Amino acid sequence: MKITGFTIIKNAVINDYPITEAIRSILPIVDEMIVLVGDSTDDTEALIRSINSDKIRIHHSVWDKSLQKGGFVLADETNKAFDLVGADSDWAFYIQGDECIHEKYHASILDAAKRHLADHRVDGLLFNYLHFYGTYDYVGDSRKWYDKEVRLIRNDKSIRAYRDAQGFRRNGEKIRVKPTQAWVYHYGWVKSEEQMRSKVANMVHYWEEMGKKGGAPEELFNPNDFESLVRFEGTHPAVYLERIRNKNWQVNFDISKKKFSFKDWLLYRLEKITGKRLFAFRNYEII
Repeated sequence: MKITGFTIIKNAVINDYPITEAIRSILPIVDEMIVLVGDSTDDTEALIRSINSDKIRIHHSVWDKSLQKGGFVLADETNKAFDLVGADSDWAFYIQGDECIHEKYHASILDAAKRHLADHRVDGLLFNYLHFYGTYDYVGDSRKWYDKEVRLIRNDKSIRAYRDAQGFRRNGEKIRVKPTQAWVYHYGWVKSEEQMRSKVANMVHYWEEMGKKGGAPEELFNPNDFESLVRFEGTHPAVYLERIRNKNWQVNFDISKKKFSFKDWLLYRLEKITGKRLFAFRNYEII
């Protein structure tokens, strides 16, 4: 069984993307790693090369700004990267530049990939998600954060990234997946207020809905604009420990405050009681 990792990245230095941590977090379970570097205005390629792994294959791309509507440029770049996965690979592991896999899940991911390899009904493997917010101590637990998504897909090029590359589909139809017990740690919203506003200002070029908001960066991002947070009581991936030690800002949220509409509060409570998320958007079909 061969697994190829793939990711896309642009201006990782300017936006302080934890791309090296993302890549390093899956290197132990992939046989090679494709990194498609966009037309950056910083030293993103040098940052990738600093990982110093013979598994890494760097390729280059120019992002098409005409595809910014709906974030389709991200899906376009993701498909370009996926198309670079060779025919000899069985699975392709997609990781975004602000995601990370804890090493404690490596064995179970490999086991699931082997277990479902011969069952071609299975298009991919489904991962659980933790979305960190503000700092490494808080996790968003409201329905605004997706709770699951596909990150390991079969090396079948009829599978394509969907919309803003959050997930995948085939000919517009949901792909069939098996759940895993592994979690993706999403750190995209863990930055100082200054860093987040800078990132959001840059993101406007690639997310139409964010661009519609207009205004200055401070109007595009408000750190207190959350519905519900809980404290994170677990451990972070080993590849993240240095970044956490170097954190130079402090955030304290009043997590006793919940900011829901009545409908969202009701659905939130039902999820906490039953463990099921009702009426949620899904890119996939669990089989």
